[in-house]
Amino acid sequence: MHLVFNALFLLAAVKWGDWRRWRVYYPTILFFVVGDLLKNFLFHDYSLWTYQETLFAKNILMNHTFTTLLIMFVCYPATVLIYLGRFPEERYKKLLWIGVWVFLFTFVEFINLKYLHLIEHHHGWTVGWSLVFNLVMFPMLRIHQKQPLIAWGLSIIWIIFLLNMFPIPLKYIK
Repeated sequence: MHLVFNALFLLAAVKWGDWRRWRVYYPTILFFVVGDLLKNFLFHDYSLWTYQETLFAKNILMNHTFTTLLIMFVCYPATVLIYLGRFPEERYKKLLWIGVWVFLFTFVEFINLKYLHLIEHHHGWTVGWSLVFNLVMFPMLRIHQKQPLIAWGLSIIWIIFLLNMFPIPLKYIK
């Protein structure tokens, strides 16, 4: 099913993504991917959530690592190309656009958690925390596009906050 979701994101990016200006978005795509890689590195042995394939492609997406790499290299670029490529200029439309993406990502996670069993939460992570995470992540992507150093600084503060909310026991840090 992860293949289906990623294919849908890719098809959406083909239709609605700003491919002509992909180089403008490339640093933000890398920022998005590096953030997820860092999360996977820090929480490798103490995951807050894990992906599993339950319907299709069990032989391809055998574990969390393969699935998360698929998401990083298909879903994240597609998301940035659409989200930033169509980012509105008017203030209320900006807030609405961010809200649409926060809702979309949170809703997809909810369906994947409750009905499709494509994700499992661990160590206190919930859909509520995913909502909070998405409320930070989507504005952060826009900030990164406009002022990357500020986004990196704010991300460090966000990471410290998350590490305080979900402390990793020392025995899980290599």
